[in-house]
Amino acid sequence: MTLADNAHTRIDEYLDTLRARLCGVNEQDAWEFVEELRSHIHDKISAAGEMTPAVVERVLTALGNPEELASEFRTNVLLTGAVNSRSPIQILPILFRWASFSVTGLFVLLGAIGGYFVGGVLFICAMLKPFHPHTAGLWAFHDETGDLNLSFRLGSANPPAGAHELLGWWIVPIGVLVALGLVLSTSRLAQWCARKVRGSNVIA
Repeated sequence: MTLADNAHTRIDEYLDTLRARLCGVNEQDAWEFVEELRSHIHDKISAAGEMTPAVVERVLTALGNPEELASEFRTNVLLTGAVNSRSPIQILPILFRWASFSVTGLFVLLGAIGGYFVGGVLFICAMLKPFHPHTAGLWAFHDETGDLNLSFRLGSANPPAGAHELLGWWIVPIGVLVALGLVLSTSRLAQWCARKVRGSNVIA
């Protein structure tokens, strides 16, 4: 076996390892990524002027571990899905997957859950006001220590003694508008985070 044959074998082994780690990625996307990387490797070798095992090894070492490259590519595919999504129903499953292998993803997921939860409570509160006009809404009351507390009540129970309602029927338009704005801004923030992380990745 010639030196060139050994060099080609080493490249194939590297790319086979990479391809094996791309499980879960669309087959066409995985194939295109591997072939683009193959072309990049051959360009680097051509620039070096010769194909020898030493040159190939130097090029592959510069590229990095194939397992890490595959992980970066899978992350980019995932984040692209988040950036292109249009609703919480699409975004949340992606954020759950991102959070399963990234601390950054975990923080983005927790922030998104918080934003969607508050927006959902506001919307439900606004929708329930016509059915529970005397109990649903935003209420203020003082607890046993004298501290002021705010509470969104959904009509399932009477407000605490001494509580007074803050918005009245204004909770309906305000609640709907704020809820929609909060859900939209939460989605946009999650997409922005995904875009920033994807843009900072080695593989775009």
